[in-house]
Amino acid sequence: MQIGALARRAGVSPRALRYYEEKGLLTPGRTSGGYRDYTDEHVETVRRIRILLAAGLNTDMVSEMLPCMVNDGEFLAPGCEDLIAEFERERRRIDTQIAELHDVRSALTGIISAGRAFADR
Repeated sequence: MQIGALARRAGVSPRALRYYEEKGLLTPGRTSGGYRDYTDEHVETVRRIRILLAAGLNTDMVSEMLPCMVNDGEFLAPGCEDLIAEFERERRRIDTQIAELHDVRSALTGIISAGRAFADR
């Protein structure tokens, strides 16, 4: 199938597919005329890429983890045991970012409150 058909089936833009290809996440075949040629397997690959990106992973991490991911019927799961530790590390990193954002939000709330109090004088 051509890139437009894959984009429709996978629910992404052709631009996203070209980006995934550029990052080495997706490797289409080529027709004799040089056009990209995707298979049904690419639809599943794009679905997996989207899940991993939605989980907060960057494309370098997705590239590294994608070959070891399996579908357990309900979720995408790491098929290689060492990936569990990688996902746990990533979750801790996100938890740290959430805590930092909470602190930033609290500081901003204080500034807003002080500004309102100053304006009310």
